[in-house]
Amino acid sequence: MKIAVFSTCQYDEEFLSRFNTGHELSFFSVALNEDTAKLADGFDAICVFVNDSINTAVLNQLHKNGLKLIVLRCAGFNNVDISTATQFGIPVLRVPAYSPEAVAEHAMALILTLNRKTHKAYNRVREGNFSLERLMGFNLHGRKVAVVGTGNIGAAFCRILAGFGCRINAYDPYPSETLKRNGVVYGNLEDTLADADVVALHCPLTEQTNHLINAESLKLLNKGLC
Repeated sequence: MKIAVFSTCQYDEEFLSRFNTGHELSFFSVALNEDTAKLADGFDAICVFVNDSINTAVLNQLHKNGLKLIVLRCAGFNNVDISTATQFGIPVLRVPAYSPEAVAEHAMALILTLNRKTHKAYNRVREGNFSLERLMGFNLHGRKVAVVGTGNIGAAFCRILAGFGCRINAYDPYPSETLKRNGVVYGNLEDTLADADVVALHCPLTEQTNHLINAESLKLLNKGLC
Protein backbone atom coordinates (compact mmCIF):
# COMPACT_ATOMS: atom_id res chain seq x y z
CA MET A 1 0.00 0.00 0.00
CA LYS A 2 1.23 3.49 -0.89
CA ILE A 3 1.02 5.70 2.18
CA ALA A 4 1.60 9.46 2.43
CA VAL A 5 2.84 10.34 5.92
CA PHE A 6 2.19 13.97 6.89
CA SER A 7 3.63 16.20 9.64
CA THR A 8 6.66 13.97 9.94
CA CYS A 9 9.70 14.58 12.09
CA GLN A 10 12.96 12.68 11.94
CA TYR A 11 11.82 10.20 14.59
CA ASP A 12 8.61 9.45 12.67
CA GLU A 13 10.56 8.51 9.58
CA GLU A 14 13.08 6.51 11.61
CA PHE A 15 10.60 4.32 13.45
CA LEU A 16 7.98 3.97 10.73
CA SER A 17 10.70 2.86 8.33
CA ARG A 18 12.21 0.49 10.88
CA PHE A 19 8.92 -1.29 11.55
CA ASN A 20 7.49 -1.05 8.04
CA THR A 21 5.95 -4.36 6.97
CA GLY A 22 6.21 -3.83 3.23
CA HIS A 23 4.30 -0.63 2.54
CA GLU A 24 5.58 2.16 0.29
CA LEU A 25 5.99 5.16 2.59
CA SER A 26 6.46 8.76 1.46
CA PHE A 27 7.21 11.32 4.17
CA PHE A 28 6.08 14.96 4.13
CA SER A 29 7.11 17.39 6.83
CA VAL A 30 4.19 19.71 6.05
CA ALA A 31 0.81 19.33 7.74
CA LEU A 32 -2.15 18.04 5.76
CA ASN A 33 -4.71 20.72 4.98
CA GLU A 34 -6.65 22.09 2.01
CA ASP A 35 -3.47 23.53 0.47
CA THR A 36 -1.37 20.38 0.81
CA ALA A 37 -4.00 17.69 0.16
CA LYS A 38 -2.83 17.46 -3.45
CA LEU A 39 0.38 15.84 -2.16
CA ALA A 40 -1.71 12.74 -1.38
CA ASP A 41 -2.64 12.24 -5.04
CA GLY A 42 -1.92 8.67 -6.10
CA PHE A 43 -1.66 7.31 -2.55
CA ASP A 44 -3.88 4.56 -1.13
CA ALA A 45 -3.71 5.86 2.43
CA ILE A 46 -2.56 8.79 4.54
CA CYS A 47 -0.94 8.72 7.96
CA VAL A 48 -1.58 11.91 9.94
CA PHE A 49 -1.00 13.52 13.34
CA VAL A 50 -2.71 15.99 15.67
CA ASN A 51 -2.03 19.17 13.68
CA ASP A 52 -3.30 17.76 10.39
CA SER A 53 -6.73 18.92 9.27
CA ILE A 54 -8.93 16.27 7.72
CA ASN A 55 -12.05 18.37 7.30
CA THR A 56 -14.81 18.13 4.70
CA ALA A 57 -12.88 20.08 2.05
CA VAL A 58 -9.78 17.93 2.49
CA LEU A 59 -11.81 14.73 2.45
CA ASN A 60 -13.52 15.79 -0.78
CA GLN A 61 -10.11 16.14 -2.42
CA LEU A 62 -8.84 12.86 -1.01
CA HIS A 63 -11.99 10.97 -1.99
CA LYS A 64 -11.83 12.24 -5.57
CA ASN A 65 -8.30 10.90 -5.79
CA GLY A 66 -9.28 7.44 -4.59
CA LEU A 67 -8.03 7.45 -1.01
CA LYS A 68 -8.90 4.19 0.74
CA LEU A 69 -7.71 4.64 4.33
CA ILE A 70 -6.88 7.25 6.99
CA VAL A 71 -4.50 6.25 9.77
CA LEU A 72 -3.87 8.48 12.81
CA ARG A 73 -0.63 8.45 14.79
CA CYS A 74 -2.57 9.65 17.85
CA ALA A 75 -5.50 8.63 20.03
CA GLY A 76 -7.55 11.78 19.44
CA PHE A 77 -9.57 12.11 16.24
CA ASN A 78 -11.27 15.50 16.70
CA ASN A 79 -9.35 16.80 13.66
CA VAL A 80 -11.14 14.33 11.38
CA ASP A 81 -14.62 14.86 9.95
CA ILE A 82 -15.73 11.34 10.81
CA SER A 83 -19.23 11.69 9.32
CA THR A 84 -17.86 12.73 5.93
CA ALA A 85 -15.24 9.98 5.99
CA THR A 86 -18.00 7.48 6.76
CA GLN A 87 -20.12 8.87 3.94
CA PHE A 88 -17.22 8.32 1.55
CA GLY A 89 -16.57 4.83 2.91
CA ILE A 90 -13.06 5.71 4.09
CA PRO A 91 -12.11 3.83 7.28
CA VAL A 92 -10.37 5.87 10.00
CA LEU A 93 -7.92 4.07 12.28
CA ARG A 94 -6.29 5.53 15.39
CA VAL A 95 -3.91 4.65 18.19
CA PRO A 96 -6.09 2.78 20.71
CA ALA A 97 -4.19 4.12 23.74
CA TYR A 98 -0.90 5.53 24.91
CA SER A 99 0.83 4.28 28.05
CA PRO A 100 -1.39 5.86 30.72
CA GLU A 101 1.46 5.82 33.20
CA ALA A 102 3.75 7.71 30.81
CA VAL A 103 1.21 10.50 30.34
CA ALA A 104 0.34 10.62 34.04
CA GLU A 105 4.01 10.77 35.04
CA HIS A 106 4.61 13.61 32.60
CA ALA A 107 1.63 15.49 34.04
CA MET A 108 3.14 15.14 37.51
CA ALA A 109 6.51 16.30 36.16
CA LEU A 110 4.84 19.45 34.80
CA ILE A 111 3.15 20.11 38.15
CA LEU A 112 6.44 19.76 40.00
CA THR A 113 8.19 21.99 37.48
CA LEU A 114 5.60 24.74 37.87
CA ASN A 115 5.42 24.39 41.64
CA ARG A 116 9.12 24.02 42.48
CA LYS A 117 10.22 26.14 39.50
CA THR A 118 12.98 23.71 38.61
CA HIS A 119 13.19 25.10 35.08
CA LYS A 120 14.11 28.53 36.44
CA ALA A 121 16.42 27.10 39.08
CA TYR A 122 18.28 25.13 36.41
CA ASN A 123 19.03 28.27 34.41
CA ARG A 124 20.14 30.14 37.54
CA VAL A 125 22.54 27.42 38.62
CA ARG A 126 24.11 27.35 35.15
CA GLU A 127 24.87 31.06 35.64
CA GLY A 128 26.30 30.46 39.10
CA ASN A 129 23.29 32.04 40.81
CA PHE A 130 22.11 29.98 43.80
CA SER A 131 19.52 32.46 45.06
CA LEU A 132 16.15 31.05 46.18
CA GLU A 133 14.36 34.33 45.57
CA ARG A 134 11.01 33.79 43.81
CA LEU A 135 11.69 30.05 43.60
CA MET A 136 9.65 28.99 46.62
CA GLY A 137 6.88 26.52 45.94
CA PHE A 138 4.55 24.64 48.27
CA ASN A 139 4.27 21.10 49.59
CA LEU A 140 1.90 18.90 47.62
CA HIS A 141 1.44 16.72 50.69
CA GLY A 142 -1.99 17.36 52.14
CA ARG A 143 -3.09 19.65 49.31
CA LYS A 144 -6.35 19.20 47.45
CA VAL A 145 -5.92 18.13 43.84
CA ALA A 146 -8.94 18.18 41.53
CA VAL A 147 -8.75 15.50 38.86
CA VAL A 148 -11.21 15.93 36.01
CA GLY A 149 -11.49 12.65 34.14
CA THR A 150 -10.49 9.34 35.72
CA GLY A 151 -10.09 7.05 32.76
CA ASN A 152 -6.88 5.08 32.35
CA ILE A 153 -4.66 8.18 32.47
CA GLY A 154 -6.61 9.91 35.22
CA ALA A 155 -6.58 6.75 37.32
CA ALA A 156 -2.81 6.39 36.91
CA PHE A 157 -2.44 10.04 37.89
CA CYS A 158 -4.52 9.50 41.04
CA ARG A 159 -2.26 6.64 42.06
CA ILE A 160 0.75 8.93 41.73
CA LEU A 161 -0.96 11.65 43.76
CA ALA A 162 -1.67 9.16 46.53
CA GLY A 163 2.07 8.60 46.83
CA PHE A 164 2.54 12.32 47.43
CA GLY A 165 -0.07 12.28 50.20
CA CYS A 166 -2.49 14.55 48.36
CA ARG A 167 -6.22 14.87 49.00
CA ILE A 168 -7.73 13.69 45.74
CA ASN A 169 -11.12 14.89 44.57
CA ALA A 170 -12.38 13.77 41.18
CA TYR A 171 -15.12 14.48 38.70
CA ASP A 172 -16.12 11.94 36.07
CA PRO A 173 -19.53 10.89 34.66
CA TYR A 174 -18.44 7.30 35.38
CA PRO A 175 -16.76 7.12 38.81
CA SER A 176 -14.27 4.34 39.43
CA GLU A 177 -15.16 2.07 42.34
CA THR A 178 -11.52 1.05 42.60
CA LEU A 179 -10.40 4.66 43.01
CA LYS A 180 -13.16 5.24 45.56
CA ARG A 181 -11.88 2.32 47.64
CA ASN A 182 -8.41 3.88 47.45
CA GLY A 183 -9.56 7.18 48.90
CA VAL A 184 -10.51 9.26 45.84
CA VAL A 185 -13.56 11.41 46.61
CA TYR A 186 -15.97 11.92 43.71
CA GLY A 187 -18.37 14.84 43.45
CA ASN A 188 -19.88 17.25 40.98
CA LEU A 189 -17.59 19.60 39.09
CA GLU A 190 -18.16 22.58 41.39
CA ASP A 191 -17.42 20.60 44.56
CA THR A 192 -14.38 18.99 42.95
CA LEU A 193 -12.88 22.34 41.97
CA ALA A 194 -13.84 24.17 45.18
CA ASP A 195 -10.68 25.29 47.05
CA ALA A 196 -8.49 23.05 44.89
CA ASP A 197 -4.77 23.80 44.98
CA VAL A 198 -4.05 21.95 41.74
CA VAL A 199 -6.34 21.02 38.84
CA ALA A 200 -5.46 18.20 36.45
CA LEU A 201 -7.48 17.68 33.28
CA HIS A 202 -7.49 14.14 31.92
CA CYS A 203 -10.59 14.32 29.72
CA PRO A 204 -11.06 14.47 25.95
CA LEU A 205 -11.97 17.69 24.17
CA THR A 206 -15.69 17.52 23.44
CA GLU A 207 -18.56 19.98 23.28
CA GLN A 208 -19.20 19.22 26.94
CA THR A 209 -15.60 19.78 28.08
CA ASN A 210 -14.78 22.76 25.85
CA HIS A 211 -13.93 25.73 28.12
CA LEU A 212 -14.53 23.58 31.19
CA ILE A 213 -12.03 25.86 32.91
CA ASN A 214 -13.37 29.39 32.57
CA ALA A 215 -13.78 32.63 34.48
CA GLU A 216 -16.44 31.14 36.73
CA SER A 217 -14.70 27.86 37.49
CA LEU A 218 -11.43 29.67 38.24
CA LYS A 219 -13.22 31.55 41.00
CA LEU A 220 -13.76 28.24 42.82
CA LEU A 221 -10.06 27.47 43.23
CA ASN A 222 -7.92 28.14 46.28
CA LYS A 223 -7.21 31.87 46.01
CA GLY A 224 -4.07 31.61 48.10
CA LEU A 225 -2.20 29.77 45.38
CA CYS A 226 -3.64 31.45 42.24
